[in-house]
Amino acid sequence: MLIKAVQKYTRQTPRKLRLVANSVKDLSLEQAVKQLSVMERKASQEVGKVIRQAVANAVNNHGYQVSDLSIERILVNEGPRFRRFQAVSRGRAHNIIKRTSHITVVLKTADEAAKTAKVEKTEKTDVADKTAKIEKKDAKLNAKASQKKEITSAVAEAQAQVNAAKKPAARKAAAKGN
Repeated sequence: MLIKAVQKYTRQTPRKLRLVANSVKDLSLEQAVKQLSVMERKASQEVGKVIRQAVANAVNNHGYQVSDLSIERILVNEGPRFRRFQAVSRGRAHNIIKRTSHITVVLKTADEAAKTAKVEKTEKTDVADKTAKIEKKDAKLNAKASQKKEITSAVAEAQAQVNAAKKPAARKAAAKGN
């Protein structure tokens, strides 16, 4: 089963959050929490909060153990932007854009991981079958191409022989005409 936790309108830029999220998304749940607690970034606190929310949802709402959970994906999407301005000289203003983010953490259970592993195995066998079929078609096409080359070379030789036979006859006729 997939368990989801979302935190919206986080006052942190998506780029900074993605740096942290990408560094922990391939780790196990325990290692990700440890890694986030050691990182000295505000973004690590925000991502850690959402991961803890997802774990709490799984344990309290669905009754899963923490050891049965793993990170499926961590998404960081862009939220609305706050537009502000900074007054400068000559009555002008510079834009200041305050970006927000939406963080989504999806956890999967051990039985969900087993299902995806089975699907991946069947997909791999399907891919292997398809590649074998494509290789057979390529071999047939290569054989046909080589046959065409042989035929065209034979036709070219025959034309060359005919042209060679015509040239002496044409020379003799031209010599008689002069």
